[in-house]
Amino acid sequence: MQSVKKDERIREGIEEITERDRAVFEVGIKLGALYHQFIGTPLNSETADALERMIERSVRLQPFVKGVSVKIDREKLRERERENGFGYCELQGDMLKVRISVVCGNIEVHARLNYKEDMMYPLMQIDKIIEKEAKH
Repeated sequence: MQSVKKDERIREGIEEITERDRAVFEVGIKLGALYHQFIGTPLNSETADALERMIERSVRLQPFVKGVSVKIDREKLRERERENGFGYCELQGDMLKVRISVVCGNIEVHARLNYKEDMMYPLMQIDKIIEKEAKH
């Protein structure tokens, strides 16, 4: 993220927003967008690999993304393919495992989306926040 002069930041009312705040916001936005953009996508066992790579490539296009990994649960995929006579299903939240990292300035945030069986919910969470030494 480009530095903005302090007086400009104050004038814009964002002086209190830190790089850490921005990095956490960015990773949350990426996970939320990924989830809501791709849930419902038709797929089958033959297209799952391509869909994983396409989601990863799509997310990597966005600013601040350092890395992303998407895995679709093949067991759940096969179960749902068999549920109808058409040989495909739709991507659902309990099928996704996603890891993502973003970097804003000297802050790196690692987060994930993983279905929590006990909660019956695709939970998004921060795994770690790393503050790197500022380069002078």
